[in-house]
Amino acid sequence: MAYGTPAGPADIAPYYTHIRGGRTPSPEKIAELAARYDAIGGLSPLLDITRTVADALQAASGVPVYMGMKHWHPFIDATVERMHADGVTGGAAIVLAPHYSRISVGTYIKTAKETIGRLGGPHLRFVESWHLHPLFITALADRVRAALARLDASRGAHVVFTAHSLPKRIAEFQDPYPLQLVESAKAVAQAAGVTRWSFAFQSASATGEAWLGPDVLDALRDLRAKDVHDVAVCPIGFVADHLEVLYDLDVEAHRLAHELGMRFVRTESLNASPEFVAILAAIARDALETTAPPSA
Repeated sequence: MAYGTPAGPADIAPYYTHIRGGRTPSPEKIAELAARYDAIGGLSPLLDITRTVADALQAASGVPVYMGMKHWHPFIDATVERMHADGVTGGAAIVLAPHYSRISVGTYIKTAKETIGRLGGPHLRFVESWHLHPLFITALADRVRAALARLDASRGAHVVFTAHSLPKRIAEFQDPYPLQLVESAKAVAQAAGVTRWSFAFQSASATGEAWLGPDVLDALRDLRAKDVHDVAVCPIGFVADHLEVLYDLDVEAHRLAHELGMRFVRTESLNASPEFVAILAAIARDALETTAPPSA
């Protein structure tokens, strides 16, 4: 399961409306989002990347792999319906986001469970998080080292790990999201041999409520004030290139870093790499081994 993205310019308005729970955005907001897609070449590659990952995972695992999106076609509920119609009785369900929050990953799982409850199957083993999986940590550590190699080691480059911000109200129900993110960042930094690092959030929405911080743009300003000249950003909360990576980091954050006189690089995303497929295959294998249909 993945977030979803519009398949073309005509899909931007209905996609945005779905994200907002059926509330149609203003023409100005739609135009603003469309401009961001234009800035990254017109469309996000997320849908194609996810399809490629699904196909590669099916080839690697030897079992059928289905793809469901939270906010666009193929929707999660339609995918579960298809699985049921195909006679699937059991399986593993993995969200392509390593860190669990009740209001992110939890909503994917909720949608799937509601559809399963309505249909009476299939029986799925839900993987809630995989933020410390050894293969995941190794893959990101390799990418951090590669990014740092593009900078001047003599100038003491700093690594900033980022993830999508969420509303601060998640603290009211002891949501594990912030803790899991820091756990991943610490593990990757240690594996990569990095001692100069920090964590920041990105892509907060203007909803009128407080969101988790600090924001990555503020983090860059603070680092420059501390005489940091080189920075490598690792979007540890994301596994693939999409709008929040290609625009919020590669355009917006990169532009600010340039204005501040900083050298800025971003780690390569996992995307549909063989390493990522191997990570998912290992997670799926473990989940499938513990999946058993309910007794009659």
